[in-house]
Amino acid sequence: MDQLLHEKIIERTLHIALIGLGYVGLPLATTFAAAGFHITGIDVDQQKVDAANRGESYLADISSSTLQALLETKKLHFTSDYAVLDDIDAINICVPTPLSKTRDPDISSIISATQQVRDHLHPGQLIILESTTYPGTTEEVVLPELESTGLKVGIDFFLAFSPERIDPGNPGFDLRTTPKVVGGITHACTELAQEYYGAAIEKVVPVSSASTAEMVKLLENTFRAVNIGLVNEIAIMCEKLRINVWEVIDAAATKPFGFMRFLPGPGLGGHCIPVDPHYLSWKLKTLDYTARFIALAAEINSSMPHYVVDKINEALNEQQRSFNGATVLLLGVAYKRNVSDVRESPALDIISALIQYKSVVMYNDDYVPSLKLEDQVMYSQPLSSGLLQAADCVVIVADHSYYDIPWIVSEARCIVDTRNITQGCVDEKIYRL
Repeated sequence: MDQLLHEKIIERTLHIALIGLGYVGLPLATTFAAAGFHITGIDVDQQKVDAANRGESYLADISSSTLQALLETKKLHFTSDYAVLDDIDAINICVPTPLSKTRDPDISSIISATQQVRDHLHPGQLIILESTTYPGTTEEVVLPELESTGLKVGIDFFLAFSPERIDPGNPGFDLRTTPKVVGGITHACTELAQEYYGAAIEKVVPVSSASTAEMVKLLENTFRAVNIGLVNEIAIMCEKLRINVWEVIDAAATKPFGFMRFLPGPGLGGHCIPVDPHYLSWKLKTLDYTARFIALAAEINSSMPHYVVDKINEALNEQQRSFNGATVLLLGVAYKRNVSDVRESPALDIISALIQYKSVVMYNDDYVPSLKLEDQVMYSQPLSSGLLQAADCVVIVADHSYYDIPWIVSEARCIVDTRNITQGCVDEKIYRL
């Protein structure tokens, strides 16, 4: 079976299905289609399917022109019908894995997708899970479902895990140029998955098992979460010591070894860094072990939006204003610069706190035309002199590149800058972390 799949990979006749057309699945679909493979994208969201089939990209990193060009080759198609899996050779599962309200892993989408794959499983298929999850998921959750068909892994079908490493908005690295880690259930699974990704991605890094590959992803983002938590606490310490944290970081970064630059901010956002460490922490709790670094980093990082709100309070007090009735304008509500993703964005917590304190809250973000909160919908306001001057406080949450900072500083009454984007602007009305 693996020899036939090998030949199909070499000849580019492998028919691939991508389950989940979000930030992971759609870039993967376009990357493999560009490499000459026949791709079918599957998603339960019919609106995404219809938009993709029209060549209308809903992701900033995938242009509509790129999508349209690939559709014209007839190598790319999108559907919500899982029946297409009957004729598929390789399947990537790229479904979301959020946390539940209790901060426990929610792998219900993985289970649902796996059941669909099971129902259409046939000899000679390669299945790869890409959704971030806790170590052991591929072997303990996905494998038993697939082997319940009577087919055997490594003989009849092949199963592996490969963590997604997409960094939205990063022009330096895309899916093709970012090394891909793969780990299979068996050695044959790993080899086949390595060959599969190698047909479309520049570098593939095999590891000894699926669990190892799952752990790689969690280490990468736990590393970032812990170091961001550290530098956020350093920022708080520096304020108490009346030291400029940004100057400290710049000076420390001149050391050519032993130091890696991390920056403080208003809190963690996106799907990965605020979420992934909790998958590892949850898994270790089942083994009666407490992941202390993860817990402490989460405590510090989750407190940062409230720290920003305290800064806003300080800025308003200097104008003899209170939260109640004050107009606060947020610049950028996405979780980071030049993206449209608001998942876990610290702006959401900041806005909620300001509304609770009875402030009038507005925002500008060209990447996020509307923002849905629990009980209301907000809309991005066009940035103008009038809007800046009307605000009692302007809060820079996402440092989008289109912001004209000198102009904003000249027009605003006071600014709380959480990203140090006003660096170089000397003005008493600027409050930085």
